Amino acid sequence: MSISLVAGLGNPGREYEHSRHNLGWHVVDAYASKHGLSWKSAPSFDAWVARRDLAPGRTLLLVKPLTFMNESGRSVGALARYHRIEPESIAAVYDDLTIDFGLVKVSVSGSAGGHNGVASLLEHLGNGFARLRLGIGPRTPPEMDLKDFVLARFTQEQLNQIKILTDTFVQDLELLIDSGPTQAMNKLNRRDNP
Repeated sequence: MSISLVAGLGNPGREYEHSRHNLGWHVVDAYASKHGLSWKSAPSFDAWVARRDLAPGRTLLLVKPLTFMNESGRSVGALARYHRIEPESIAAVYDDLTIDFGLVKVSVSGSAGGHNGVASLLEHLGNGFARLRLGIGPRTPPEMDLKDFVLARFTQEQLNQIKILTDTFVQDLELLIDSGPTQAMNKLNRRDNP
């Protein structure tokens, strides 16, 4: 199954820009920008949506839910049902605390791992969607509250690194879209640290 819908997870509002929890939004924004796509408001889905024609008869939808992270699945689920897109044709792009900063992993199953946005997707889509997991770990300091950590902004040094890494993240997303989860897993999950 090819990917027809890519959901970048994040929170709307200026106060969440450059926060760790918005890395998924950042990457789908960068993908849209690279391919000259424009975001359009889709109030019925509570989302921003962009479209890209990949090939005759194959359209890719990008979505940024505006429901806040914990309700991401409501928006993505509604859009998927409307366009009759199965979970196997959906990819979610999001921050993952269990992966070291700058690393990327691809998976297609498993629990939410404490990520409320993924828990919401599982609730509204079921399992089987691809996941492009962008490392933001480890939590420092370790005693910091989880919510405070993910909603905090990256350090200036990390923001500088993200500027450098964004092209790689977009290429990783393109690999997932163009070649599917299995090939993306084989290549990206074995890749060494950046």
